Amino acid sequence: MKAGESLDVGALGEDVPLLEGIRTTRAIRRLHPDPVPRELIRKVCEAGTFAPSGGNRQPWHFVAVTDPEGRRWVAERYRAAFRDYIAPAVEAARDPAYPEAKRRMQRAAIHLAEHLHEAPVHLFVAGWTRRGRPQLQALMPAVQNVLLACRAVGLGASLTSVHLAFPEEIDRWLGLPEGCPTCALIPIGWPRGRYGRPPRRSVDACLHWERYAPKPEEG
Repeated sequence: MKAGESLDVGALGEDVPLLEGIRTTRAIRRLHPDPVPRELIRKVCEAGTFAPSGGNRQPWHFVAVTDPEGRRWVAERYRAAFRDYIAPAVEAARDPAYPEAKRRMQRAAIHLAEHLHEAPVHLFVAGWTRRGRPQLQALMPAVQNVLLACRAVGLGASLTSVHLAFPEEIDRWLGLPEGCPTCALIPIGWPRGRYGRPPRRSVDACLHWERYAPKPEEG
């Protein structure tokens, strides 16, 4: 989106074919710092609310953090947790035989951590627990719907859960009530890269009929 450019939020993304959107929704971790209109964030969150949920309980809540100070607060803690998380992979990548594709993904994840405060929207997905457990069977489909909607309207987004290294602190800071913890953080902004088909092994390598049977490549 260019400065001063107006958006028809109601029409944006409505013409993206479903299966094409699914096949080309990859993680976008490099984002422009330009602000994202609130009505566009509302639109992608609305897509999240159309996820299925047991008993139609709709346990989700979305908290969009856009204030620069708030984003810095999140990013500082995220980076501290991320450094511990990524350290073994960084060490493994010193091996010349380490796959280049994994190096690229590692660089993108490090970039996100280093620039998280610049992402204009930190969208947290939270949800009411049931019988003491998160209703992930509803929350994860809601997250996927948000990611698909971001792809449709041209926003960059990715799923991360590194913030769950400090869950009580982040939930208190977000003002979430007891029994409604976060499960995901989705940094959202205008993408620096493009959407496209991510590399995937053939479905035949993981599709089984009637019962599981090892594939030839699995030995």
